[in-house]
Amino acid sequence: MVSKVLSSSYIGIESYILEVEADIMAGLPSFNIVGLADVAISESKERVRAAIKNSGYELPARRIVINLSPAGIRKEGASFDLSIAIGILASLGEVENQNLKKYIVLGELSLNGNIRKIDGAINSVICAKENNIFGIILPRENYLEASVIKGVEIIPVDNLVQVVGFLNDKIEIESPEVETKEEKDIYSIDFKEVKGQVQAKRCIEIAAAGGHNFYMIGTPGAGKSMLAKRLPTILPPMNEDEIIESTKIYSSTGLLTKGMPIINKRPFRSPHHSSSMVSIVGGGRVPKAGEISLAHNGVLFLDEVTEFPRLVLETLRQPLEDKKVSITRAEYRVDMPADMVLIMASNPCPCGNLFENRCSCSLSQINRYQHKISGPLLDRIDLYLEIKKLSRSELASYEEGERSIKIRGRVEKAREIQWKRFGNSKINGNMTPKEIKTHCKLDDKSKKVLIDSIDVFGLSGRSYDKVLKVGRTIADLEGSKNIELSHIMEALSYRKK
Repeated sequence: MVSKVLSSSYIGIESYILEVEADIMAGLPSFNIVGLADVAISESKERVRAAIKNSGYELPARRIVINLSPAGIRKEGASFDLSIAIGILASLGEVENQNLKKYIVLGELSLNGNIRKIDGAINSVICAKENNIFGIILPRENYLEASVIKGVEIIPVDNLVQVVGFLNDKIEIESPEVETKEEKDIYSIDFKEVKGQVQAKRCIEIAAAGGHNFYMIGTPGAGKSMLAKRLPTILPPMNEDEIIESTKIYSSTGLLTKGMPIINKRPFRSPHHSSSMVSIVGGGRVPKAGEISLAHNGVLFLDEVTEFPRLVLETLRQPLEDKKVSITRAEYRVDMPADMVLIMASNPCPCGNLFENRCSCSLSQINRYQHKISGPLLDRIDLYLEIKKLSRSELASYEEGERSIKIRGRVEKAREIQWKRFGNSKINGNMTPKEIKTHCKLDDKSKKVLIDSIDVFGLSGRSYDKVLKVGRTIADLEGSKNIELSHIMEALSYRKK
């Protein structure tokens, strides 16, 4: 008898329904899995065989064939162990078939029949909801992650015997209650710890309020990394949709842990400059999210950006414009979200002391060092600031700076203005040309100053729009309905000449 068990897999972060068909027939004893399965799935037959035997069931010496449908898509991972085992037991008559159509079944089996955690659980729960499937059976360790999605019955299980008893209506499995903790401050760092750098703090606040990209170039030890790491502390809390989006990405890449079952605070990713292009952008034989997508809804910080390979940096150009990264390979094409604030930091020259009048670098060395960042990439940066080291009085001061929670209050007010303006969760940094014409109108004086600045700053069409976007955000921070001359002047002061 052929039995069918519903399961799920994903490409990138998007899931699809998968059918596990099991047939036990007469013939020489064998166990074959077909349907473009990878090595981890092919090896699951040994785990499944041992788990069935050690759970008290008998596996006859007959020919077993497992088909993973659709057969034309390559599958990978150990999450099909449980559905394969249930399919075999259903073919043997140990599991009633009537409940198999109601649930997606996922889980990795240990040799004694216990069920282990899998990657991409929340993606599969979303898939179940989109396909009107009643519920999903998955490992207990994945329950907190999966419970973020409402409207799907989630059955957390511990072992194979428990799953069989549940599908045969012999036992009930209660879903544990999830404790929700409301934490106003979930960060261990704060802007109050940053000494001086008033203008840099202002830029960080503008970047947070409008979702603008920011490039800091300055003396070593001036506080560039310290400032960037505190940007998430002034961003608004994540809403439910953002939590689900980010959790999907982290779940599909296997980065969720017991201590972090869901992503409920803004991601902060800071890859090392030796990172490969695939680790930054994403991809691979089986498509996985890269640092660009892992920073979605949060911050991507590239410290010592001039040390990154130029080819890696150039791959940022398309995601910064489209807020997504498109990965195309011979076997697949996937789109992954990449809506983040990019913060870049670097020294002004190889020795780092260009701004302190004790630089030992030659002019050719300085030019070569600074030109590692291409013009087209700089054109996509909204805010540019040169930072010098702290004065003696600032270094020796014990006075605390402004707290993150106070800055966040201003950022949230500015974002609320933007959300009302656009009627959704869009912010100024993501305005389209049409929206810029509607919401960034200037008076004659401001317009003349901006036009006169085109040649001074070498503004392209893109950077011209970015000045308007930044001006709009500065106006929102001040609660101004219109963009005034002072807002445009400040926005222009953050452009690289």
